[in-house]
Amino acid sequence: MPKAVFIDTWGWLALGHRRDALHQEVKAFYRALQKEGSLCYTTDYVLDETITLLFRREVFEEAIRFMEGIFQSAEERRLIIERVTSERFSSAWRLRKQFQDKPKISFTDLTSMVIMEEKGIKSVLTEDEHFLQVGMGFQKAP
Repeated sequence: MPKAVFIDTWGWLALGHRRDALHQEVKAFYRALQKEGSLCYTTDYVLDETITLLFRREVFEEAIRFMEGIFQSAEERRLIIERVTSERFSSAWRLRKQFQDKPKISFTDLTSMVIMEEKGIKSVLTEDEHFLQVGMGFQKAP
C-alpha cells in the first residue's frame, strides 16, 4: 500500500456510485488504505466536482449519505481535504500554460497535480490518463 494516495473525482464517483463497474474494486482498495493507515488526500475542487456529478448519478439520499461519510472521514482525520489557495491556483494556471499540448486536462486536475507535487504524493486513485501524461511521476492506483 502506498503511504499517501490522492483521490480524484473518478475515485470518489467509483466509490460512491454502487452501479459503477469498478465500485467493488475501488471499495476494497479504499478499505485497505484505511486499514493500513495510509493517508488519503483530496481537494475542495475535487469534492465540488464529485458533489455535482454524484447527485446526477445517484438517488438523493444515497448521495447525501456518501458525502456525509467523506466529511466524517475528514473530521476523523482519515482524509485530508486540501484547499486550493490563491497561490495554488496561480501554480495551476502556470501548468495550464505549460501544457499547451494537452488542452483536455481539466483545471481541477491541474490544481490536484500542484497539491500532489507539493505534498510529495505520487499515487492517485483515478482512471484519468492526464496524471500519467504530464511527466510528473504520478502513478494510478491501485
